[in-house]
Amino acid sequence: MSRLKDWLNWPQRPRPDDSQDKMREDLLSSMLVMAWMVEARDPYTGGHLWRVSRFSWILAEALKLSADEVARISLGGFLHDLGKVGVPDQILNKKGRLTDEEYAVIKTHPDVGWRMLSGHPLAKLAEVAIRAHHETPDGRGYPRGLLAADIPLEARIVGICDAFDAMTSTRPYRRGMPMAQALAIIEDNLDSQFDRTCGELFLSLGRAGALDHIVSHSDEGIPLHECVMCGPTLVVRKGQAKGSLVYCRSCTGEYQAEEQEGKLVLKPTGRTGSPRDLEPVADTELIGRLVHESARALLSYT
Repeated sequence: MSRLKDWLNWPQRPRPDDSQDKMREDLLSSMLVMAWMVEARDPYTGGHLWRVSRFSWILAEALKLSADEVARISLGGFLHDLGKVGVPDQILNKKGRLTDEEYAVIKTHPDVGWRMLSGHPLAKLAEVAIRAHHETPDGRGYPRGLLAADIPLEARIVGICDAFDAMTSTRPYRRGMPMAQALAIIEDNLDSQFDRTCGELFLSLGRAGALDHIVSHSDEGIPLHECVMCGPTLVVRKGQAKGSLVYCRSCTGEYQAEEQEGKLVLKPTGRTGSPRDLEPVADTELIGRLVHESARALLSYT
């Protein structure tokens, strides 16, 4: 019996009926919705969880891991920042350099995330990614200062993918850097901040163009759109059509979707969103696709 089946205490036979499958998919969905709502607190991280999840999926597959390991690592990539719910907004959204005291608060988020999720029936699926994605091979990571050999593989994978997305994404105090620059930084920090085996493979994937369709996107085939005040903070969802309204959750600016040459573009209306317009709403369609994709492997009995 695999470690995954041991964690969940699921028998190999008989195969569950549809209602059991649906219940377990609902449990997976509930975890992803929690993570989505945490991410929504930061207007500059739209799509971050999706991107880290997809990067992690690609890297895990390239490492020739099994289907259930790939799905589990991708799920961990989506859930890794759950503990940021415990970081005050004034620290999470600070535009300047963090003080030592503020950085100490940030460093609590892996353990906070695990405590939040630990009572969930499927928590073990994402435990390692949540608790260890900021550990580094040189032992200078957090929260435990693990050395290279003690950092689980899934945490090494998610850690690289998280850092790469942070570097290539726009923040309040800087634009996202070009992919080539981010990859060069990873290369310069192999064996210190990043695992060498995972890092070298990630570099080859990035330089071959295998990550291009994810960088600066919030969903498959949907790039982040530019707010004239804040940069690429506007998230368009699948199914949104001409006339849809989209809001920048940083400056509250309102945009309307228009169609140009078969593509949606966003044009500022000159208005701002009301508090109701700016309420975070989980993208249940995207989450449903991720759950369906993951469930085929995570809930498999073959």
